[in-house]
Order: sequence, then C-alpha cells, then structure tokens
Amino acid sequence: MANLTITVDEGVLRKARIRALAQGKSVNAILAEYLRSYADLHAAQVEATRALIRLSRKSKSARGGRRWTRNELHER
Repeated sequence: MANLTITVDEGVLRKARIRALAQGKSVNAILAEYLRSYADLHAAQVEATRALIRLSRKSKSARGGRRWTRNELHER
C-alpha cells in the first residue's frame, strides 16, 4: 500500500479528526475511502450511461412503438 502526504489547514484537520472520531474511523480511513470512491466514479458513470442507453433502446412507448411528435411532447 502506498503512502500519501498532503498539506491541509490545521483547523480543517482538527475538525476532520473530530468528525472521523465520532464515526469511529480515522482521517486516514476516511480519505482512503473517499479516494477509492473518487477513482471508481468515472467507471460507474460510464456504465450507468451505457445501461440507460440500452434501456432506452429496448423500451417501447405507450403509443405502440410510434415516435412522439414535437407537439405531443410539448402538450400542456
């Protein structure tokens, strides 16, 4: 596992330590969890977009597969 050194304001670090302690975690554990989430976010977004596109291609409208007209979409 790699080590990471960061520079952070002392007041921010103090608040982070208090909050992490309240959660029963260390600041190191919080940051490691955040970095894992951050690193995986793009891949998750790409997969979610692909899933949405697949779903939209498979779906049929309530009009029996017929395309909506602009006027139908903007009826109020």
